[in-house]
Amino acid sequence: MARRARGKTNRTRKGEPGWAAFSDDQLLDLPLKSLKLKFVGSCLEDCLDKLNGELRARDINVRAHGWISEDWFSAPETAGIAFPFYLAHPRLMRLERKMMLEAEGATRRECMRILRHEAGHVVQYAFGLHRRRRWQNLFGRASKRYPEHYQPNPASKNYVQYLRRWYAQCHPDEDFAETFAVWLTPRSNWRRLYADWPGALKKLEYVDALMAEIAGKKPLPKKRITVDPLNKIGATLGEHYAHKRERYAIDTPTVFDRDLRRVFSRDEGEAPLASTVIRRNRGRIVRAVARESGEYPFALDAALDDMMARTRALNLRAPGPTQKVRRDITAMLTSRAVHSHYLSSRRAWFAV
Repeated sequence: MARRARGKTNRTRKGEPGWAAFSDDQLLDLPLKSLKLKFVGSCLEDCLDKLNGELRARDINVRAHGWISEDWFSAPETAGIAFPFYLAHPRLMRLERKMMLEAEGATRRECMRILRHEAGHVVQYAFGLHRRRRWQNLFGRASKRYPEHYQPNPASKNYVQYLRRWYAQCHPDEDFAETFAVWLTPRSNWRRLYADWPGALKKLEYVDALMAEIAGKKPLPKKRITVDPLNKIGATLGEHYAHKRERYAIDTPTVFDRDLRRVFSRDEGEAPLASTVIRRNRGRIVRAVARESGEYPFALDAALDDMMARTRALNLRAPGPTQKVRRDITAMLTSRAVHSHYLSSRRAWFAV
């Protein structure tokens, strides 16, 4: 067995960290703090600057600071946002995708979506908004204990749909953060999008009025600190992923496997990955199926996420024309009643 290069992370002549050339096994044996990643000057800092610009444009006097940790989160005790370590280097993103089948926030668009959600938490605690009676009447009590898992109702129109898995339904804080993110998103046109969702629209209108009320005001004093920064975490990447995979150990549904094998192939080595083709066409697929079936687009979007996970697990590729693949996937989803066949066949509980 080759000796693992634990802890040897000096930079190469090209400025790359030594671990960038490690095998997966070597990386998994490396302590997180040994990665020595920097937030200042990175592309992550650019995304945070853009977020702060969006807050500034709304006259919200909160300037979030950022740092690198194990995962996405914001902490009530400081006006800041933690970024997951894997976003700081392409080699770490590849490992994240191998271990978790995705790298959440890997694109700039997705990173900004998550940041707007986290900004909701920052603004909530910076101004103590959860102490207001109207806030509690609409969203619930922030003191409510966070669950380990939650079971959403995909048909509910009392919550906005922003991040995946109907995340607003897991806790009052997340409900507010999701509502705030929809409100903050430039050109989101939320009044039109949620015109037929009375419960969600009421929350959006409250957030709109609340942000107008606090515009220009100073937030509560808070220390500028970092919580669980990466350079203080001694666990190895292997230990990190063992815990993360156990936490999110909700089986990916295999109900699509037979149909996916009919559409895609394992033998076309030069063909694009099936997951890539689905991802590039997901918007058109969702719109077409929603129009034909009347199914909620968010349920369809969740189904496509699991389809992509299964095509990666099965190592499937898409040898045919993109238009044909899109038609086949559209027909596959349309032929299934997603709520009765798909959602009922999966574990409808999600990890928080």
